[in-house]
Amino acid sequence: MPDVKARALALVSLFILLFTACENVPTPKPRGYFLIKLPERQYRKFDMPGYPYTFEYPAYANIVKDTSFFGEAPENPYWINVDFPSLNGKIYLSYKIIGPGNNTFRKLVDDAFKMTYKHTYKAEYIDENAIHTPNHVNGTFYEVGGNAASSKQFFATDSLHHFLRGALYFDATPNADSLAPVYKFLEQDMWHMVETLRWR
Repeated sequence: MPDVKARALALVSLFILLFTACENVPTPKPRGYFLIKLPERQYRKFDMPGYPYTFEYPAYANIVKDTSFFGEAPENPYWINVDFPSLNGKIYLSYKIIGPGNNTFRKLVDDAFKMTYKHTYKAEYIDENAIHTPNHVNGTFYEVGGNAASSKQFFATDSLHHFLRGALYFDATPNADSLAPVYKFLEQDMWHMVETLRWR
């Protein structure tokens, strides 16, 4: 009889052990992001009469005239935005005529540098890439790593008359991980804009 009790106890213990061992232990899942459908890459030409520059821009973007700069009118009528409604982003393009006073070539370059490096407190790194095209366009393309408000910026100039600055912003909280595919996609478009930029 004691042998039967010992076997029954062993069997019950085995069932309890198996039952508790088979519990699902919750494990944290990696963070996921929405899949962003990127458009097919195509370009068209921005060639508005009277503007001192032309360039090719993505067909999935709209050109919108910039009428306000921090609540004030831009200093000339050649400021525009390249708007990406399907991606919730914009490239803000500000144009300056190089001249005396606040628009000397050196001051404009310094201002572009300062505006980019204002993002240093959020940036993990800032890479600078030189721009040199056969169309007399020179400048710097900035890639700002981390959760900075603007991760892609550039200035392009002929060093004598024209100075164009571009900065990409999204209408979303900066998150380098979730926006990485869009940043990469639009970076190529920004380079295409710079490489096809021509002065008038």
